[in-house]
Amino acid sequence: MEGKATIANISVKRAKKRKFSLEELKTLSREELINHIQQLEAHNNQLKNIINKSVAEECTRNNLSGKKDRKFNFSKCSKRHVMLKLLYLGWEYQGYTTQEDTTNTIEHNLFTALVRCCLVESRQTSNYSRCGRTDKGVSSFCQVVSLDIRSRLTPEQLSGGGNTIEEELDYSKLLNRVLPPDIRVLAWCPAPPDFSARFDCKERTYKYFFPRGNLNIEAMDAAVRYAVGCHDFRNLCKMDVANGVCKYDRRILSAEVKVLAMDPFDNNADTASAYDMCELTLVGQAYLWHQVRCIMGILLLIGQGKEKIEVMKQLLDIESHPMKPQYCLASHVPLNLFHCEFECSDWVISKEVLIGVIRHLQQEWTMYNVKSTMIRSMLLECQGMLSDGGDIQEQSSCLLQGIQAKGYQPLFQRPTCSSLENRIEHFVKKHRLEIACSDDRSN
Repeated sequence: MEGKATIANISVKRAKKRKFSLEELKTLSREELINHIQQLEAHNNQLKNIINKSVAEECTRNNLSGKKDRKFNFSKCSKRHVMLKLLYLGWEYQGYTTQEDTTNTIEHNLFTALVRCCLVESRQTSNYSRCGRTDKGVSSFCQVVSLDIRSRLTPEQLSGGGNTIEEELDYSKLLNRVLPPDIRVLAWCPAPPDFSARFDCKERTYKYFFPRGNLNIEAMDAAVRYAVGCHDFRNLCKMDVANGVCKYDRRILSAEVKVLAMDPFDNNADTASAYDMCELTLVGQAYLWHQVRCIMGILLLIGQGKEKIEVMKQLLDIESHPMKPQYCLASHVPLNLFHCEFECSDWVISKEVLIGVIRHLQQEWTMYNVKSTMIRSMLLECQGMLSDGGDIQEQSSCLLQGIQAKGYQPLFQRPTCSSLENRIEHFVKKHRLEIACSDDRSN
């Protein structure tokens, strides 16, 4: 359409908070004034939360110690830039990243431990970067962060390039002493001063674990193959336009759905069991908000036979389907950031630390597996009591969030979300985004 910029030739960024003069405020409309007041109130609440949290933490520290802590003198210590590899079971946490309204995050616990061990002075001064941002309830076997950290070595030793790893602090051991048991530092690695865990990561692998139930695993595997390559995933993510994310092209390097483990209660290994455990594996360079859970949500519909395999291909066809149909996300519980790949990473792994992690995970596995086996035994007894011997296969139905309607409505017959263009226009009007054409064609 003439006179209207398209997504391909515009540049969008988050708008800076404006300071209005009195004269400018007088020229604003009633709607613009209300919007400005709401933004100021939201910002004011954020500041209050930050101040209250800082005061509460300081009071807690003073109460625990009974006296004012003497500050550690970091000016007398050397620093080095390192990578830390983290493992965490995220089911009981509100996500990885620090939040203003809660301290129940992985990142908050990590920096609490770093400060307590006097390894960093603060997050703000640590040159910190994280590889991934996992949401509420999501776990990770290989979250990687990079930061400047206190070193036992002298500046001469650090710049000498010799093998001084054995003389360095055992960062994993120190941190694991004070971290919660479901957050562990697996290893650390020296890194160049300009290294960023976020921008220098080459590949990120996510795994999603689920039971076979009544799912057609072969159909799910065939469908997810359509996601391989570079595509616009706006229909397979939650669009975060408010934060300036307006480009949704991402590259998936490989994708696979397969059976991971056979049902231990099934003596016939040649037959498929509804209790077989399966996994989705996605390898990509970068991901969008809820991208994996959206993809899994569609795969579950395909596996249940409610949608055709080709629906995945159709959702990636933005020309034919520019607006995302409404559908439910897959549950966060089975999702795991499983691996992060870097060009060079000579990880320092302490045998003592690794044995401790294995011991703890074995204990966790024991308790969960005991509960799982107990429930499975109950299921066998209950199924044996069915007079008609019916085979109920609802193992995977709980993985789709939201209320399940009695009658299924096909995906492309459902209401759609707002288009990307409409969302951009909405946030530009709200002064949350600034937009400028990047096409410099002269008239």
